Amino acid sequence: MAVLSAFMVVGVGLMLDPARARVADTDSFVIPRLELPLDLPSADQVTVLPLESAPNLENDLFTRGMGDDGWTVVTVQRNQTLGQIFAELGLGGGEVHRVVGLSEHTARLVQIHPGDQLAFLIGDDGKLAGLQFDCGEDRRILIEASGDKLVEQIIERKMETRLEYASGVISSSLFQAGSDAGISDRTTLKMAEVFNYDIDFALDLRQGDRFTVVYQSIFRDGVRLRDGDIVAARFVNQGKSYEAFRYSNNKGLADYYDAEGRSLRKAFIRTPVEFTRISSRFSAARKHPILGKVRAHRGVDYAAPAGTVIRAAGNGTVKFVGRMNGYGKVVELLHGKQTTTLYAHMSRHAPGLRKGQKVTQGQTIGYVGMTGLATAPHLHYEFRVKGKHRDPLTVTMPRPEPLTGTELASFRVQQQAARAQLTTLESVLAAN
Repeated sequence: MAVLSAFMVVGVGLMLDPARARVADTDSFVIPRLELPLDLPSADQVTVLPLESAPNLENDLFTRGMGDDGWTVVTVQRNQTLGQIFAELGLGGGEVHRVVGLSEHTARLVQIHPGDQLAFLIGDDGKLAGLQFDCGEDRRILIEASGDKLVEQIIERKMETRLEYASGVISSSLFQAGSDAGISDRTTLKMAEVFNYDIDFALDLRQGDRFTVVYQSIFRDGVRLRDGDIVAARFVNQGKSYEAFRYSNNKGLADYYDAEGRSLRKAFIRTPVEFTRISSRFSAARKHPILGKVRAHRGVDYAAPAGTVIRAAGNGTVKFVGRMNGYGKVVELLHGKQTTTLYAHMSRHAPGLRKGQKVTQGQTIGYVGMTGLATAPHLHYEFRVKGKHRDPLTVTMPRPEPLTGTELASFRVQQQAARAQLTTLESVLAAN
């Protein structure tokens, strides 16, 4: 059982001050305490604390919990090897081999990556006295010299999942609203992916649209590591409210569902490219920008920077990959027996993509370009059913079947509590 208490809300000029249980002015308030059962990875450790009390991980990687002075922290640079790092610290190649050969954990150091951090303790004799590095998020490896030997110790690190809230209003773009609301681009993108089956974020957004989101933050030793999953969200688009609730079924598979227990995951996503604009719609008569002739435009054009990722709209099989007349570089997918989607004017196809290959929804199949008859980088996207073109923006997607039985009952317990929390948050925001 996760208990939600005071938290911060940003994006609309509001911030909770947990030290004052009153409305001191227009930028401080406290949400009533509610109990919210959620599907969280570590429910017994879940707490919610004021965001201002959370230290910044970037300034805290090797300063917390080390205790001893004299440690030298090295951040791995691009193309830097472990041997080079040891040499720069005055440690010989023999020390490298001793460390790497100590255990399966230290053996992984031969594959260090840019941004990795290692902490060294050099003795008065110039030899290695200690080494620390992280092995996954929840363990740190400590190597200490004991006489002529090296001894390894595995330090378990406390992981916590905390809940955070945000609410924002669209004024210019979704990413700007997310930034104003204090959430990362990663969480903003996740939110868009959750609602991508119902909302076309390239076409449907309007000023005044708003969102409320409850999401996880992952902490280690009290230090914020990263955003976790979205737990619940509400998005009001053009006056219509959409809701999403994360739920793991009895097989441990997590997905997002609406209030009725229907998965939000439909057979096709609305937009196969991220956050672009519609440059040309589906039309029975459009003047071609290059040919100058009036002809039918049987798809939708999404203007986007060259190199933007193009994703498969649904699960399917590659029917065609190559060049196709004025379409330039093309990928065509077959979904089931009657539906195909076509993606044209690519700058390049995804590496290794071939005819007959199975692809999954959201998989990268190519990149935006302007090959063929195109005046600027964009994706031309077509949707066909039984060989007939349909408007991708309006074609009706089949509704998935809802959860049933005990799964539905379990889902409703979580969904109702989460929904109440979203509603309470929105009410407090509206009142302030």
